[in-house]
Amino acid sequence: MPAAAQRASVEKVKRTPLELAAIATAAVPGLQPTAVAASPDDATDFDAALLETADGRAWRIRCPRGTEASARLETEMTVLRAFDPAVRAELPFQMPAVAGTVRMDGLTTCVYTNLTGTVRDLDALASGSDRLAREIGGTLAAIHGLPQELVDSADLPSYTANGFRQRRLNELDQAATTGKIPAVLLRRWEQAMEDVTLWRFNPTVVHGDLHEDNLLIDDDRVTAVTGWTDLRIGDPADDIAWLVGSNEPKFIDAVLAAYHEARKEPVDPQLARRAALAAEFALAQYLVKALALGDQEVARDAEAMLAELAADIEASEAAEAESARAAAADDGSGEGTEASAPENGRPAAEIPRTADPAPATDALPLITDGRRED
Repeated sequence: MPAAAQRASVEKVKRTPLELAAIATAAVPGLQPTAVAASPDDATDFDAALLETADGRAWRIRCPRGTEASARLETEMTVLRAFDPAVRAELPFQMPAVAGTVRMDGLTTCVYTNLTGTVRDLDALASGSDRLAREIGGTLAAIHGLPQELVDSADLPSYTANGFRQRRLNELDQAATTGKIPAVLLRRWEQAMEDVTLWRFNPTVVHGDLHEDNLLIDDDRVTAVTGWTDLRIGDPADDIAWLVGSNEPKFIDAVLAAYHEARKEPVDPQLARRAALAAEFALAQYLVKALALGDQEVARDAEAMLAELAADIEASEAAEAESARAAAADDGSGEGTEASAPENGRPAAEIPRTADPAPATDALPLITDGRRED
């Protein structure tokens, strides 16, 4: 079989919960599951399951669907080793512990001791209590307050603010070469990425893959954070982007207010705008990844969501232009027919949901610093 075909066959591997349970017994000697159920995860990259043994203990297994995902799991093992007991004790949430690993077909599968709490979908989080929103904000703040030496000592990626902006521009160039990104989105994203005032931030430790599936909740508490495969020093807005997908301004504002209160540092006035941009741009990243894996079904899904987002943005821009013309006519000045939205201000269009969040640009969010702008 040609190498490319071999790679494609590996990338397409999908395991059932029962198959995962069998793999777990190879990773953890003596493990004898008595019950198994599928576990939420990024279906593009991983198959996951929850296991239970006769003694009532719970376990979780993550099996990568390709070489890139396998490398991410190996990175996570490095990350989890870097979090020594003293660091973990300072965190308001639990972190996973690797119980065992097994290598099959060149891919590394991990089994973890399971943590307290359950996964809730984004709608459930957004409709939850004020206390839960504060918990999520405090969790974000705790992650971003981690010592940067953790990342440096593990030899993980580290970006300056401008270096991160340049990385985004490079990713935009890559997405543009697919020929499948609507022109209105390319212009919108390039405008935001070229605006250096948007990218003045202090880099922090960033989880890098934070979304609802990686938060475990018990009552109104965040009990654990999982999925530490993409830890880095970078833009804190990346960990907030998934919130934009809730399309619930009250929830987002409450989380950001708690986040800023817990951080006890000067407020980054552009944080919400960059988070919205990251949320939109995730759709392009989703498409690029699907094309790289040769997954035409996912690629079509991504194209449809990009088209939907582009249509929403064009409709929003048309409505704003009409509103500006009407306002100018009321003034009797005859001016302003070409007026655009205020620089810091129009609401981002509703963003179609993927496994990951998505962003906006120059006239982006109407969320700023935990408050809503009219």
